Amino acid sequence: MRAYKGIVEDGVVVLIGTRLPEGTVVTVTVGEAELLRARITSALKRPRKVRVRLKPTPGLVAEAALVGGVGDGGND
Repeated sequence: MRAYKGIVEDGVVVLIGTRLPEGTVVTVTVGEAELLRARITSALKRPRKVRVRLKPTPGLVAEAALVGGVGDGGND
């Protein structure tokens, strides 16, 4: 095994100063400080999830039933 220096650009590891043949299997080791920094950065840049909760209003169904709009079947 041999260690090569590299950098991540747009999510792709680019090796600096070397060319490896196509199909070469590599293992990437990331230091704890870089990994922690990457996790914190991605958590801060992540878009906020907005949850909208719609609560059904029971009054609308009751009003429609009184008017005859719900369940009358149209057989007059």
